[in-house]
Amino acid sequence: MTQSSNRIFDELARFATDAAGAAQGVRREIESVVRSQFERLVKDMDVATREEVDVLREMVTAAREENEKLAARVKELEAKLSSTAGINPATP
Repeated sequence: MTQSSNRIFDELARFATDAAGAAQGVRREIESVVRSQFERLVKDMDVATREEVDVLREMVTAAREENEKLAARVKELEAKLSSTAGINPATP
């Protein structure tokens, strides 16, 4: 009886191991399918990539700096104009 019960336990252990391996395989397959569906959904939504956002941020920063330089230059020119012509730059 001891020999047959060991055999039963061995078979049960082998069955449990096989079931666990199969469950992991199914889990990996489901993760793969979900990941591919999610990537397709994001691609269809036309969402910007991280790189595109970084490039846009750099462009906005450069434009803002240029705008500040131009505003300072306009103020400087208005001051020169008003001092030479005696005109108030705030008046249109």
